[in-house]
Amino acid sequence: MEFYNNHKKLFTAAILFFFGLTLFVCLLPALDNQRTYQPLSTSKAMTEAESRGKAVYISEGCVACHTQQVRNVDMDQPFGSRPSIAADYARNRRLNFFQNTATLMGTERTGPDLTSIGSRQPSEDWQYAHLYNPRSVVPQSVMPAYPWLFEYKDILGPNDKEVNLPEDFRKSNQKLVPRHQARDLIAYLLYLKQAALPVSIPAKEFLYKKEEKPQAAGGAAASDLPDGAALYTTHCASCHQANGEGIPGAFPPLKGDAVVTGDNLELYVTIIMKGYNGLAPAYAEMPAVGTLAELKAEQVAAIINHERESWGNNSAKVTKQDVQTILDQMK
Repeated sequence: MEFYNNHKKLFTAAILFFFGLTLFVCLLPALDNQRTYQPLSTSKAMTEAESRGKAVYISEGCVACHTQQVRNVDMDQPFGSRPSIAADYARNRRLNFFQNTATLMGTERTGPDLTSIGSRQPSEDWQYAHLYNPRSVVPQSVMPAYPWLFEYKDILGPNDKEVNLPEDFRKSNQKLVPRHQARDLIAYLLYLKQAALPVSIPAKEFLYKKEEKPQAAGGAAASDLPDGAALYTTHCASCHQANGEGIPGAFPPLKGDAVVTGDNLELYVTIIMKGYNGLAPAYAEMPAVGTLAELKAEQVAAIINHERESWGNNSAKVTKQDVQTILDQMK
């Protein structure tokens, strides 16, 4: 009983026990994880601007509504090409001496997951318009607007970028320009791209997949193609809208468009794969959606067929082989 009556021995034992637990439960496992989970060789370190953008992402509370984790369930598949693994977060470092590693996996999806938003929505113009007022590009969005990250100017400076906005959302005849915080934040969002796994690391499978519905009868031209409407929704609708009418002053319509309804399939496929800037300054530049999303010939053909037979368009369908021939010529 002398041990319990001697406060020096008692408190010394308690302190030693506390530090021992800290060492074996916290520090040693953390050091082992840091040694085991190295950054993927296919991943890239953030630039200074992207790092500052991550700090803006945190300060503006984006983590409260957006996750950055693709779980291994089929419902998460639209957010990434594979489930997330520990190595995806290995490049995270302490923000400073007092703040721990900012692993922004999040816990809630009031908004969509952002794991690969840089690939899913690579348009810088769309990102700026969405940040200034989400309703300008997604009418049903519940995301708050961030107008304080922008300013109106009479004359653009040498490093300024004008934001393309629909007329209904402009509050001035001046030019809308993102402040440096907005530029850094968008740089961080466009940096978010799920790295490809090395051959030595097998990808986990998505679980609980839904049964695929049988394809509707449509001949050889359509029977071997995926769902074009779903692909359009994933890769195109955010800019060109679900009704194909685009956004005036920002993104061009596909309804009745000469390229969509025309016979120049090579130009059509090239625009999808490599982007297009031929309508500037009336409309924003289109990024290389097909290349960034690594769309395959059958996916491109499905998107084209959906656009050609929707919104009153009525043009001949294309086949996977038609598109594959053009993709081979691009290589």
